[in-house]
Amino acid sequence: MTCGLQITLDVNDRTCLVVGGEDEAAAKATRLLEAGARVTVVSPTLTDALKGLAASSQIRHRGRRFKRSDVDGGVWLVMNTVTTDDVLSRNLFTLAKRKRFLLCSADQPAYSTFTMPALVVRGPLRIAISTSGVSPALASRLRQDLEPLFDERFEVFLEWLAVYRAHLQAIEPNRTRRHQLLREAVSQVKLHATIEFPVVEK
Repeated sequence: MTCGLQITLDVNDRTCLVVGGEDEAAAKATRLLEAGARVTVVSPTLTDALKGLAASSQIRHRGRRFKRSDVDGGVWLVMNTVTTDDVLSRNLFTLAKRKRFLLCSADQPAYSTFTMPALVVRGPLRIAISTSGVSPALASRLRQDLEPLFDERFEVFLEWLAVYRAHLQAIEPNRTRRHQLLREAVSQVKLHATIEFPVVEK
């Protein structure tokens, strides 16, 4: 098992493809759009959410099954959300290695070149949670418990930090002093948590 390398990927203005048209495809397409990607969805059918994105021209829709030609023309990243077609997943993985695009096949790490962590989102905050494929369900459960901790007050605090940082950059020429003041600004932020475990039979 490898834990991989956790990074934040810049997909702004990159051509990205989502294969599939169900709820998982809608979630992945939305995350890509929020990150500034140019998104095409390939699927014979779409959820209402994806239909809305297509109708408003936020995504392109190819209303058919995936073809190899769909990854031509500079596709940079592919999200495969079809989990019931091993042939498709295997073919996409072969294409990814040959054409050198990034590939995430949902719930199929063996057919992926990267995986997507569960994500806690609040304003500009992103907390990624991964179990390295051991238990995606646990990652999702932890996300559900963490999300309520970062409420609207946290977003307001982040907005204040952004303004304060910009202010310091404008008035304080000494970089070391700026860093000290910014560390002091967050020094009293504390996260308190407890973990409860189920009883596991040995």
